[in-house]
Amino acid sequence: MTDTGFRDSIPRHLIYALGTDPQNATLGDWRIALSLAVRDRLVDAWLASARAARQAGAKRVYYLSMEFLIGRLLEDAIINLRLEEEVRAALAALGLSADEVIADEPDAALGNGGLGRLAACFMESLATLGVPAFGYGIRYEHGLFRQSFVEGRQVEEPEDWLTQVHAWEFRRRDVRLRLCFGGEVVDEGGKPVWHGAEAVMAQAYDTPMIGWQGKWANALRLWSAEPLHGFDLDRFNRGDYAAAAEPEALARTISRVLYPDDTTERGKELRLKQEYFFTAASLQDILRRFEAEGGALADLPKKAAIQLNDTHPAIAGPELVRLLHDERGMALDQAIETARGCLSYTNHTLLPEALERWSEDLMTRLLPRHMQLIERIDAAHAAEKPDRKVALVQEGEVRMGELAFVMAHKVNGVSALHTGLMKQTVFEELHRLHPDRIVNETNGVTPRRWLFSANPRLSRLISGTIGEGWVCDLERLCELEPQLDDAAFLDAYAGAKRANKADLAGWLAAEHGVQIDPEALFDVQIKRIHEYKRQHLNILETIALWQEIKANPNAPWVPRVKIFAGKAAPGYVFAKEIIRLINDVAAVVNADLETNRFLKVVFLPNYNVSLAERLIPASDLSEQISTAGKEASGTGNMKFALNGAPTIGTLDGANVEIRDRVGEKNFFLFGMTTDEVVARRAVPDHARQAIAADKRLGGALKAVSQGVFSPRDRHCYRGFVGNLTGHDYFLVCSDFTAYWDAQRRVDAAFAEPAVWWPMAARNTARTGWFSSDRTIRGYMADIWGASSLDPA
Repeated sequence: MTDTGFRDSIPRHLIYALGTDPQNATLGDWRIALSLAVRDRLVDAWLASARAARQAGAKRVYYLSMEFLIGRLLEDAIINLRLEEEVRAALAALGLSADEVIADEPDAALGNGGLGRLAACFMESLATLGVPAFGYGIRYEHGLFRQSFVEGRQVEEPEDWLTQVHAWEFRRRDVRLRLCFGGEVVDEGGKPVWHGAEAVMAQAYDTPMIGWQGKWANALRLWSAEPLHGFDLDRFNRGDYAAAAEPEALARTISRVLYPDDTTERGKELRLKQEYFFTAASLQDILRRFEAEGGALADLPKKAAIQLNDTHPAIAGPELVRLLHDERGMALDQAIETARGCLSYTNHTLLPEALERWSEDLMTRLLPRHMQLIERIDAAHAAEKPDRKVALVQEGEVRMGELAFVMAHKVNGVSALHTGLMKQTVFEELHRLHPDRIVNETNGVTPRRWLFSANPRLSRLISGTIGEGWVCDLERLCELEPQLDDAAFLDAYAGAKRANKADLAGWLAAEHGVQIDPEALFDVQIKRIHEYKRQHLNILETIALWQEIKANPNAPWVPRVKIFAGKAAPGYVFAKEIIRLINDVAAVVNADLETNRFLKVVFLPNYNVSLAERLIPASDLSEQISTAGKEASGTGNMKFALNGAPTIGTLDGANVEIRDRVGEKNFFLFGMTTDEVVARRAVPDHARQAIAADKRLGGALKAVSQGVFSPRDRHCYRGFVGNLTGHDYFLVCSDFTAYWDAQRRVDAAFAEPAVWWPMAARNTARTGWFSSDRTIRGYMADIWGASSLDPA
């Protein structure tokens, strides 16, 4: 297509796809028309990739994940297709701003945290590397929730991203699969047959995921739940209007919301239904594709690598055994081994409570045949390992982490520290039984999204210095090292950061009415709100800093802006208290005329990918302060470091590997190690000892408990303070003094540009290893046995 042809295709889509004309088109209309025009450019590569995979008889990777936090797709596609100049020229010729049109796209509400963003990075890297792959998940109507604040409290509202045309997806009308729940298992001619009591249809929607330079594209296939028979006309004609629509409403419930509240029995049932729904539909689809291409069922592991992203799809083990044994007649032992040859499992947590467990009663009621098969799998494992102590069903619960482990041929952690701790903690017994099963694949992020696209100023500087090859070979950033002593390069590096900060300050003023100084240190913590991530350690240090500034207003303080963002799960009461406290502290600190030239606090609502793309390039300091031994990896830490924000952090997750790569002088380390955490928890009254030893911590907690930040309800944080002065499981108090000292080291470094900018630039130059391309190559070699079909 010529440049003129591309430009003409935009109004053509506007008219013939959307039914409007340029004179009456809204910004959203133009954005959809542009998306369709760009989509036209990638469909040929997408279809060609699928043909090439079929013709080669290639082994495919199938990535099963409850979340795919893909963010906006329009700019991603423009960047990877290298259409930046064409798009800007075409829109300018039509009298439109490319930045405004692209920014109009809503984030796809398909995920919440690092697990979903990792899945999105993996899909982009699989396409960039030319690996035949499918992503499988749920097409959520409302995702998690849209977050806002009322009097500092989190308020949850439904996401509405699908109320407008989603230009990137294709409804596959020929891929509609029937799934059952409940019912009973009966013996028919000596064979167990599951007769479900409730059935829904899984409707496939495909979104093309294009790789760098548009050479390869894979599909993200998302399932939407639909009723088996749809609208009940007979009931409607009898006047029973609600009942006529009931089948559709019940089916749609399954794909309506990400992570429905599971504090009730009905919530638990819906969560398990969701997990089985997308997993079973995906496995049916995988087998359907395998059988269409021919081959013996026993060869399935040679053609299908099925990766379980956390325990959410762990039901894949018994479901694949059911499909092979019950429906295709394979012997049970062979079905188990065949399924295991296909399946691999990524663990993302060392928190035992985060390894899902379902009651035996719920599993039996909802998936009766699977409960039987889980018991058979457990018995087969016991026969194989007679000295085993771990069972898949214990104390009336089905343990999904253990099930995923037993049914996988490989289990991987997501950072070196995390993988080692897996062997010592949550899977200690299973690791003893299967010492070759656990491997490490440290996470990575896609450089196309998280540097080339999100930070064009820095990207231009890098490309102008070492060429553009780094975009698909991120470890070439090490070629910047000779420039780190060059004053001109460091000035340009600092200039890119300052311009990004000025942009963020302008956006905060325009969109949120918050005035901040671009010359201040931008100290940023953006992640899901959770006690182990310790946003409350950060805000307590902020309170202590505010009190110190008030006590010594004429000291040479380094101006600092504390920026927070992240959502708390609707049922997580303590996490919501942390959000409320941060907002309450912000209201007091920002209004203090004596101190606010030195300290501001901002909590931005509705954190998502697009907000991260705005914040990370403008950040000076990356907060990665989880209790050691609790964060599996992190990927935000990699994005910050790549964009030149040194880390203040503990030896937790991938922080360990980041520090090793950037050098200890370019990382602000504090806090206890994993072993020290365990020892400290054993000390009686450890929290009160820490408070007594540091008057700054005591003063901060006293201000919270006395209502300094909650004058209308002075006792509202009694439970919050009681948690920290009592149990304090995540050792906020015990790590406070070390955190305070590390923050003062940050102040000293930031006050000296000759110290700070080389440190920031070294973070960029030395973090090329943290590319999701490198991670995917590791999975290909160590777990999947998959190959690239990219001829390059």
